[in-house]
Amino acid sequence: MKMAFSNYVLAFILLAICLITSVQLVSGNGNQNNVQKACSVTRYQDLCIHSLASFSRSAKSSPSRWARAAVSVTLGEAKCVAQYLLALQKHSRIKGRRSRVALSDCIDCFQNAIDELHKSLGVLRSLSRTTFDTQMGDLNTWLSAALTNGDTCLDGFEGQRGRQVKLIHNKVLKATHITSNALALANKLAATGLESLPHS
Repeated sequence: MKMAFSNYVLAFILLAICLITSVQLVSGNGNQNNVQKACSVTRYQDLCIHSLASFSRSAKSSPSRWARAAVSVTLGEAKCVAQYLLALQKHSRIKGRRSRVALSDCIDCFQNAIDELHKSLGVLRSLSRTTFDTQMGDLNTWLSAALTNGDTCLDGFEGQRGRQVKLIHNKVLKATHITSNALALANKLAATGLESLPHS
């Protein structure tokens, strides 16, 4: 009973850390307009505004900066989910063979997604006017793969029930929505083209 309680406390702490790191603040109407305009191309606009609001002042109206901010936030969210899943696995909080297999597969999916998001961030940190089209193709590929990994994780838990499964579903679903938003902002950058990049 004591061990079960400590496991719940650990899971709660991990959730709290994720929530704290995802809270963003907006200051000033101009900054609010910046993030709203940037997020207008995304599917989950409220989540986009909430997760990217703190970048309003620095990103302003730059598609490349918004894309980079979105991928950075997505990477942080993916790492947070992966840590949560690993904690559940370590403390055997998931019961049933099928659920344990799904959890293991989900961890693999998020580890792959983290790698893909790192690659995506690397592209956005080294944008070049001479290789822009190729970079945008790579960015789309890796962000799409990260999104697919999140969907694959959810597929593994389809039809399963229970409190922990519901928590996993909600956290993974949020991560996929944030990834979807990042992909939309990356596509906006690609559509905007070379004029969105500073001249060297």
